[in-house]
Amino acid sequence: MRYVIKGEPMPVVICELEGGESMLSESGAMSWMSPNMQMETVGGGAGKMFGRMFSGESLFQNRYTAQGQGMIAFASSFPGSIRAVEIGNGREVIVQKSGFLASEPGVELSVFLQKKAMSGVFGGEGFIMQRLSGHGIAFIEIDGSAVEYDLGPGQQMVVDTGYVAMMDATCAMDVQTVKGVKNMLFGGEGLFNTVITGPGHVVLQTMPLNNFASTIASLLPGAKN
Repeated sequence: MRYVIKGEPMPVVICELEGGESMLSESGAMSWMSPNMQMETVGGGAGKMFGRMFSGESLFQNRYTAQGQGMIAFASSFPGSIRAVEIGNGREVIVQKSGFLASEPGVELSVFLQKKAMSGVFGGEGFIMQRLSGHGIAFIEIDGSAVEYDLGPGQQMVVDTGYVAMMDATCAMDVQTVKGVKNMLFGGEGLFNTVITGPGHVVLQTMPLNNFASTIASLLPGAKN
């Protein structure tokens, strides 16, 4: 499989496949393709289907297989960027809910839940994420621009919920209460922040979809100021 990513800030990844090669995608992710691409809707078992539903994805995935040399394109659903990530050789990654766009068939998608109780209750969008394992190339959607960091063992970063696009599975994530009653009530940053602890690679995003939607909603006629 060969690919090229074009068109930021509304990017698309165009994949060129040899005969018999396949791509997996979420329902509705395909944008255009050559006529010799054969589509098959797959579930992958009740456990995987439930995990996808719980993480905000559709119950089924689509597998596209080239009958001879073929082409298929997957476009981003929101202004930002698309990143190609190599899964395998001991590397697994955690991505934001609904961040998975498409992948080679060897990549497995499952739900990732924070283990600590506080993370589960207060983590919001950062609590339910997706784990990518197996082997192959996966394409991930980033909301807005991507900013990347490499954290050493024990090194931490405090991030507002929703700005975490992707991190290595070697990183740990927890929820931290904002210190000080005045800060909590009047700081405007919410009650909790996400704390990421290394080692591992972290990709942050500058325009989380939920934040963008809230800003637009506040500007609509009839919205309360």
